[in-house]
Amino acid sequence: MPEIEVSAPKYLQIAQHLREQIIRGDLAPGAEVPSERQLASDWGVSRPTATRALEALRQEGMVRSVVGAGTFVQDVNAYRRALHRYHRFRERGAQYGPGESVDIVAAELAPAPDYVADALRVPTGAPAMFRQRVISSDREGPVEIATSWWPASMARVAPKLLVRETLGGIGSVRYVESVTGRSAIYARDRIAARLATRGESTWLGLGKGAQAVLVYRHTVFDSADDPLEFAEAIYPAGSWSLEQEYPIEG
Repeated sequence: MPEIEVSAPKYLQIAQHLREQIIRGDLAPGAEVPSERQLASDWGVSRPTATRALEALRQEGMVRSVVGAGTFVQDVNAYRRALHRYHRFRERGAQYGPGESVDIVAAELAPAPDYVADALRVPTGAPAMFRQRVISSDREGPVEIATSWWPASMARVAPKLLVRETLGGIGSVRYVESVTGRSAIYARDRIAARLATRGESTWLGLGKGAQAVLVYRHTVFDSADDPLEFAEAIYPAGSWSLEQEYPIEG
Protein backbone atom coordinates (compact mmCIF):
# COMPACT_ATOMS: atom_id res chain seq x y z
CA MET A 1 0.00 0.00 0.00
CA PRO A 2 1.39 3.45 -0.85
CA GLU A 3 2.51 5.52 2.11
CA ILE A 4 3.04 9.23 2.70
CA GLU A 5 6.75 9.97 2.58
CA VAL A 6 8.42 10.88 5.85
CA SER A 7 10.33 14.17 5.80
CA ALA A 8 14.08 13.93 5.51
CA PRO A 9 16.11 14.39 8.72
CA LYS A 10 16.58 18.01 9.75
CA TYR A 11 20.29 18.08 8.98
CA LEU A 12 19.60 16.90 5.41
CA GLN A 13 16.95 19.60 4.96
CA ILE A 14 19.47 22.25 6.08
CA ALA A 15 22.15 20.81 3.81
CA GLN A 16 19.72 20.80 0.86
CA HIS A 17 18.79 24.44 1.48
CA LEU A 18 22.46 25.49 1.47
CA ARG A 19 23.16 23.26 -1.54
CA GLU A 20 20.45 25.00 -3.57
CA GLN A 21 21.83 28.41 -2.60
CA ILE A 22 25.25 27.32 -3.87
CA ILE A 23 23.93 25.87 -7.14
CA ARG A 24 21.71 28.92 -7.77
CA GLY A 25 24.69 31.22 -7.29
CA ASP A 26 23.35 32.95 -4.18
CA LEU A 27 26.46 31.70 -2.39
CA ALA A 28 29.31 32.13 -4.87
CA PRO A 29 32.67 30.33 -4.73
CA GLY A 30 34.67 31.79 -1.86
CA ALA A 31 31.59 33.07 -0.01
CA GLU A 32 31.31 32.23 3.67
CA VAL A 33 28.35 30.05 4.65
CA PRO A 34 26.50 30.55 7.95
CA SER A 35 28.29 29.17 10.99
CA GLU A 36 27.05 26.19 12.97
CA ARG A 37 25.87 28.57 15.68
CA GLN A 38 23.97 30.71 13.13
CA LEU A 39 22.38 27.69 11.45
CA ALA A 40 21.27 26.28 14.81
CA SER A 41 19.65 29.62 15.67
CA ASP A 42 18.04 30.21 12.24
CA TRP A 43 16.59 26.70 11.97
CA GLY A 44 15.76 26.13 15.64
CA VAL A 45 17.90 22.97 15.84
CA SER A 46 20.68 21.74 18.07
CA ARG A 47 24.31 22.59 17.37
CA PRO A 48 25.18 18.94 16.50
CA THR A 49 22.41 18.95 13.86
CA ALA A 50 23.88 22.07 12.26
CA THR A 51 27.33 20.48 12.42
CA ARG A 52 26.07 17.39 10.55
CA ALA A 53 24.55 19.59 7.84
CA LEU A 54 27.86 21.33 7.16
CA GLU A 55 29.73 18.03 7.33
CA ALA A 56 27.44 16.59 4.62
CA LEU A 57 28.40 19.49 2.34
CA ARG A 58 32.08 19.14 3.20
CA GLN A 59 32.01 15.47 2.24
CA GLU A 60 30.48 16.42 -1.13
CA GLY A 61 33.26 18.93 -1.72
CA MET A 62 30.81 21.83 -1.85
CA VAL A 63 32.34 23.70 1.10
CA ARG A 64 35.63 23.71 2.99
CA SER A 65 36.37 24.74 6.55
CA VAL A 66 39.30 26.93 7.57
CA VAL A 67 40.25 26.73 11.23
CA GLY A 68 39.65 30.05 12.94
CA ALA A 69 38.10 31.61 9.82
CA GLY A 70 34.87 29.78 8.92
CA THR A 71 33.34 27.58 6.21
CA PHE A 72 33.54 28.67 2.57
CA VAL A 73 31.95 27.64 -0.73
CA GLN A 74 34.10 25.62 -3.12
CA ASP A 75 34.05 26.02 -6.90
CA VAL A 76 31.72 23.10 -7.71
CA ASN A 77 31.08 23.74 -11.44
CA ALA A 78 27.33 23.12 -11.11
CA TYR A 79 24.74 24.00 -13.75
CA ARG A 80 21.47 25.69 -12.87
CA ARG A 81 18.17 24.12 -13.86
CA ALA A 82 14.95 26.01 -14.46
CA LEU A 83 13.93 24.95 -10.95
CA HIS A 84 16.85 26.89 -9.46
CA ARG A 85 16.11 29.96 -11.56
CA TYR A 86 12.44 29.97 -10.52
CA HIS A 87 13.40 29.73 -6.86
CA ARG A 88 16.00 32.44 -7.24
CA PHE A 89 13.50 34.78 -8.91
CA ARG A 90 10.96 34.19 -6.14
CA GLU A 91 13.49 34.93 -3.41
CA ARG A 92 15.76 37.50 -5.09
CA GLY A 93 13.74 39.02 -7.93
CA ALA A 94 16.31 37.90 -10.52
CA GLN A 95 16.80 34.59 -12.32
CA TYR A 96 20.52 34.90 -12.94
CA GLY A 97 23.24 34.98 -10.33
CA PRO A 98 26.24 37.28 -9.91
CA GLY A 99 28.71 36.85 -12.74
CA GLU A 100 26.13 35.42 -15.18
CA SER A 101 25.21 37.10 -18.46
CA VAL A 102 22.71 36.31 -21.23
CA ASP A 103 23.05 36.77 -24.99
CA ILE A 104 19.84 36.35 -27.00
CA VAL A 105 21.00 34.83 -30.29
CA ALA A 106 17.58 34.24 -31.91
CA ALA A 107 13.95 35.33 -31.50
CA GLU A 108 11.75 34.33 -34.42
CA LEU A 109 9.10 32.10 -35.94
CA ALA A 110 10.00 28.64 -37.25
CA PRO A 111 8.30 25.30 -37.96
CA ALA A 112 7.94 23.32 -34.71
CA PRO A 113 10.09 20.16 -34.63
CA ASP A 114 8.30 16.93 -33.71
CA TYR A 115 9.25 16.98 -30.02
CA VAL A 116 8.38 20.66 -29.67
CA ALA A 117 5.00 20.18 -31.37
CA ASP A 118 4.22 17.26 -29.05
CA ALA A 119 5.07 19.32 -25.98
CA LEU A 120 3.06 22.37 -27.11
CA ARG A 121 0.20 20.20 -28.47
CA VAL A 122 0.30 21.77 -31.92
CA PRO A 123 0.60 20.04 -35.32
CA THR A 124 4.10 19.00 -36.32
CA GLY A 125 5.64 21.68 -38.52
CA ALA A 126 3.15 24.32 -37.40
CA PRO A 127 4.72 27.76 -36.97
CA ALA A 128 5.98 28.42 -33.46
CA MET A 129 7.86 31.21 -31.72
CA PHE A 130 11.24 30.52 -30.20
CA ARG A 131 13.90 32.44 -28.26
CA GLN A 132 17.41 31.08 -28.01
CA ARG A 133 19.82 32.30 -25.34
CA VAL A 134 23.47 31.57 -24.54
CA ILE A 135 24.14 31.93 -20.82
CA SER A 136 27.71 32.61 -19.75
CA SER A 137 29.66 32.74 -16.51
CA ASP A 138 32.41 35.25 -15.86
CA ARG A 139 34.64 32.40 -14.66
CA GLU A 140 33.81 29.65 -17.18
CA GLY A 141 32.48 31.33 -20.32
CA PRO A 142 29.38 29.83 -22.04
CA VAL A 143 27.71 27.28 -19.74
CA GLU A 144 24.21 26.79 -21.19
CA ILE A 145 22.17 27.13 -24.38
CA ALA A 146 18.49 27.67 -23.56
CA THR A 147 15.74 27.64 -26.21
CA SER A 148 12.11 28.37 -25.32
CA TRP A 149 9.10 27.70 -27.60
CA TRP A 150 5.47 28.90 -27.74
CA PRO A 151 2.59 28.51 -30.23
CA ALA A 152 2.69 31.18 -32.95
CA SER A 153 -0.80 32.28 -31.85
CA MET A 154 0.77 33.80 -28.73
CA ALA A 155 2.74 36.34 -30.80
CA ARG A 156 -0.20 38.74 -30.79
CA VAL A 157 -0.34 39.03 -27.00
CA ALA A 158 3.35 38.45 -26.26
CA PRO A 159 5.23 40.35 -28.99
CA LYS A 160 8.37 40.86 -26.88
CA LEU A 161 9.17 37.17 -27.30
CA LEU A 162 10.09 37.94 -30.91
CA VAL A 163 12.50 40.74 -30.00
CA ARG A 164 16.17 40.00 -29.35
CA GLU A 165 16.21 41.93 -26.11
CA THR A 166 15.99 40.83 -22.49
CA LEU A 167 12.62 40.88 -20.73
CA GLY A 168 13.81 43.05 -17.88
CA GLY A 169 15.03 40.20 -15.72
CA ILE A 170 11.62 38.62 -15.14
CA GLY A 171 12.09 35.68 -17.51
CA SER A 172 9.84 34.42 -20.27
CA VAL A 173 7.45 32.45 -18.04
CA ARG A 174 6.70 35.48 -15.86
CA TYR A 175 6.28 37.64 -18.96
CA VAL A 176 3.81 35.19 -20.54
CA GLU A 177 1.89 35.05 -17.26
CA SER A 178 1.67 38.85 -17.17
CA VAL A 179 0.25 39.22 -20.70
CA THR A 180 -2.04 36.18 -20.82
CA GLY A 181 -3.44 36.05 -17.28
CA ARG A 182 -2.49 32.38 -17.08
CA SER A 183 -0.41 31.09 -14.16
CA ALA A 184 2.41 28.57 -14.18
CA ILE A 185 1.45 25.83 -11.72
CA TYR A 186 3.93 23.01 -12.27
CA ALA A 187 6.66 21.84 -14.62
CA ARG A 188 7.98 18.55 -15.93
CA ASP A 189 11.63 17.86 -16.83
CA ARG A 190 12.98 15.12 -19.06
CA ILE A 191 16.71 14.48 -19.19
CA ALA A 192 18.92 12.84 -21.80
CA ALA A 193 22.48 12.91 -23.10
CA ARG A 194 23.48 13.18 -26.75
CA LEU A 195 26.21 14.52 -29.00
CA ALA A 196 26.30 18.27 -29.53
CA THR A 197 25.41 19.76 -32.89
CA ARG A 198 28.02 21.83 -34.69
CA GLY A 199 26.30 25.06 -33.61
CA GLU A 200 26.09 23.94 -29.98
CA SER A 201 29.77 22.99 -29.97
CA THR A 202 30.66 26.43 -31.31
CA TRP A 203 28.52 28.36 -28.81
CA LEU A 204 29.73 26.31 -25.83
CA GLY A 205 33.34 26.29 -26.97
CA LEU A 206 33.55 22.49 -26.94
CA GLY A 207 36.23 22.15 -29.60
CA LYS A 208 36.38 19.78 -32.55
CA GLY A 209 35.15 16.21 -32.73
CA ALA A 210 32.18 14.51 -31.09
CA GLN A 211 31.27 16.13 -27.77
CA ALA A 212 28.62 14.98 -25.31
CA VAL A 213 26.06 17.37 -23.83
CA LEU A 214 23.28 16.99 -21.29
CA VAL A 215 19.79 17.99 -22.47
CA TYR A 216 16.92 19.10 -20.22
CA ARG A 217 13.50 19.33 -21.86
CA HIS A 218 11.31 21.42 -19.61
CA THR A 219 7.55 21.94 -20.02
CA VAL A 220 5.62 24.44 -17.88
CA PHE A 221 1.87 23.87 -17.35
CA ASP A 222 -0.93 26.16 -16.21
CA SER A 223 -3.88 25.43 -13.91
CA ALA A 224 -5.78 23.76 -16.77
CA ASP A 225 -2.83 21.42 -17.43
CA ASP A 226 -2.19 23.19 -20.73
CA PRO A 227 1.45 23.89 -21.73
CA LEU A 228 2.52 27.45 -21.06
CA GLU A 229 6.06 27.08 -22.41
CA PHE A 230 8.42 24.40 -23.67
CA ALA A 231 12.15 24.87 -23.21
CA GLU A 232 15.28 22.92 -23.98
CA ALA A 233 18.53 23.55 -22.10
CA ILE A 234 21.89 22.23 -23.30
CA TYR A 235 24.78 21.85 -20.84
CA PRO A 236 28.39 20.85 -21.57
CA ALA A 237 29.91 17.70 -20.10
CA GLY A 238 31.62 18.13 -16.74
CA SER A 239 28.87 20.24 -15.18
CA TRP A 240 26.38 18.68 -12.79
CA SER A 241 23.46 19.44 -10.51
CA LEU A 242 22.95 17.71 -7.18
CA GLU A 243 19.33 17.81 -6.12
CA GLN A 244 18.99 16.26 -2.70
CA GLU A 245 19.97 13.67 -0.15
CA TYR A 246 17.31 11.37 1.23
CA PRO A 247 17.00 8.55 3.77
CA ILE A 248 16.82 4.97 2.56
CA GLU A 249 14.64 2.88 4.84
CA GLY A 250 15.01 -0.88 4.97
